[in-house]
Amino acid sequence: MTGIICLDKDSDISSFRAIKKLRAILGIEKAGHTGTLDPMATGLLVVMLGNCTRFIDFLPESDKSYTARVKLGISTNTLDITGEVLSRSSVNLSEEDIQKVAKGFIGKISQTPPMFSAIQKDGKRLYELARQGIEIERESREIEISKLEIYDFDNDEFSVDVSCSAGTYIRSLADDMGKALGCGACLKSLRRTAANGFNIEKALTLDEISKMTKEGKINDFIMPIEKALSAYPAIKVTEPQAKRFHNGGALDMDRIKTAEISKSDIYCVYSHSGQFQGLAEISDNELKPRRVFVFE
Repeated sequence: MTGIICLDKDSDISSFRAIKKLRAILGIEKAGHTGTLDPMATGLLVVMLGNCTRFIDFLPESDKSYTARVKLGISTNTLDITGEVLSRSSVNLSEEDIQKVAKGFIGKISQTPPMFSAIQKDGKRLYELARQGIEIERESREIEISKLEIYDFDNDEFSVDVSCSAGTYIRSLADDMGKALGCGACLKSLRRTAANGFNIEKALTLDEISKMTKEGKINDFIMPIEKALSAYPAIKVTEPQAKRFHNGGALDMDRIKTAEISKSDIYCVYSHSGQFQGLAEISDNELKPRRVFVFE
């Protein structure tokens, strides 16, 4: 079983555990997600199946979208509602106050990753250090928020729809907004609705995947790997060239009959019959394999 499937992850399960269950349901050995979700979070996990896992590191970076619920007046060590409460404050804000502060977070901003994150420092995940009560200095990074819509304000909570660049932490965004509002805040719930060019409408829960698998319908929901690589320009080669490429051989660009080739660091290579062969780069006037697709 090779391809891509969109999983709608339940809450209170880690991304690792969700993938383990998915492998058991599908009866396969290899599967990997393209971006983790916190255990409390729900929503879209784009999962590569079988030999498609070889291409995870080559997926183009893309914006992600989330729907979140933010709790005002509380700050925690994890920046979400599951953590240890560090402070409590009274909340005396209007929706207009929140909307005004939210505008300051739209665009390119600096964000410091939370300690409870999977980022590695000297070979250790930050969350491993955080669980030991160790906090270290983290470098801030530039992120971009293209959409930040506040709605459903009720006393000390509000909902927010966010579209942002890869690497953005919504927990940190909630915490930073709470600081800007002067009362503190933490994330109460989080749902990812889009990532890697896919959206939640295409996703199935583990229970739905189990049902579709038993009914023999699961292949209708598995997409080809090139669906996630469509941002890369395509180069078509002849069948003999495709065979050479598939065996790891470089191709002379002068012998590739393509009218025009867009400039890119990575290219998708297809045979003239339309079969995906893998990813390549152009160097020294040769089309050189970067990652070859292994047919099953």
